[in-house]
Amino acid sequence: MSSSTAPQLRARLPRIAEVAVQRARLTVVPRPRTRPRAPRVPFVTLVSAIMLAGVLGLLLFNTSMQQASFRASALEDQAMHLTAQEQALRSQLQVLRDPKRIAARAQDRGMVLPTGAACVLDLGSGRVAGTCAGALPDVTIPTDAPGRKRPAFLDPPTVTVADRAASSMVIERPEGRRHGASDRNPQR
Repeated sequence: MSSSTAPQLRARLPRIAEVAVQRARLTVVPRPRTRPRAPRVPFVTLVSAIMLAGVLGLLLFNTSMQQASFRASALEDQAMHLTAQEQALRSQLQVLRDPKRIAARAQDRGMVLPTGAACVLDLGSGRVAGTCAGALPDVTIPTDAPGRKRPAFLDPPTVTVADRAASSMVIERPEGRRHGASDRNPQR
């Protein structure tokens, strides 16, 4: 450094020091601006609206499930009723299809059994094949078929009071023990 720069530096030092001191002095700093708080009323309103919508949604869902349950139970009742009606109609149809009943109704209307072989009519030529014989009016269809006879082993013998008294007597066993009430209590 040269000698001429030193006096200039000395002249400038008080000014630099004075500026530094002024900068270092404490000053009142303005309060930092804070973010403005969001108002609480809209948030509370939004949360309340969401909760209210949820409760109403659950209520509507529950109501629709109850209606579906009532509809399902009504349909089940209707299905049971229709099943019972179908069973009644099937049993009625069985009665109507009974061969005895059909034979009796046919005889009531004047139908009779053929006595011979049936004739066959050829529609193309108009010829009758086979021998035809008329039916006799006094021949009837047997409507009461004989029942099956029960085997004898299915009919047990009749037990009388005297037979019961004889079967309840005490029987002696070869071991010396009595057969009867003492068998129930082995400590005797």
